[in-house]
Amino acid sequence: MEDGRGKEVVEPKPEDMDQEPEAMDPQELDELWDCVSKGKKGHSDAVLSCPACFTTLCLDCQRHAEYVTQFRAMFVTNCEIKSDKLPPQQKVKQMKLKNHSKSRGNPQEDTETDDDAYRQVCCSVCSTQVGIIDKNEVYHFFHVLPSYT
Repeated sequence: MEDGRGKEVVEPKPEDMDQEPEAMDPQELDELWDCVSKGKKGHSDAVLSCPACFTTLCLDCQRHAEYVTQFRAMFVTNCEIKSDKLPPQQKVKQMKLKNHSKSRGNPQEDTETDDDAYRQVCCSVCSTQVGIIDKNEVYHFFHVLPSYT
């Protein structure tokens, strides 16, 4: 029997329907699960979600050692970098550093400050700011909902 595209369609035979599907032994399943679990890479301190729409933002992150409500991550999802916007605190910090270095006459610090610029990271679903990204492309989350697993 052919379908409309000229391909052969195989229909099940009645004798195949009488056979029970193969089931794995529960002990085999446990052994298989152990093998899969051992192959897991990394350990996440939390799963991070947007505080406004609860969209998952990060599955693998590290909690800050000193500030327990802050996290850092390399790989994220549902995040958008606002490349034209600096966080308000960073603008103030950069202005202070530039003014301080100009008063000392050290132009090298000006370029270092520009290189260290952070960019806003927002939820791609609702545009809520959830953190910042640094020049090394490390995400720093400070306005998120952590779920501990």
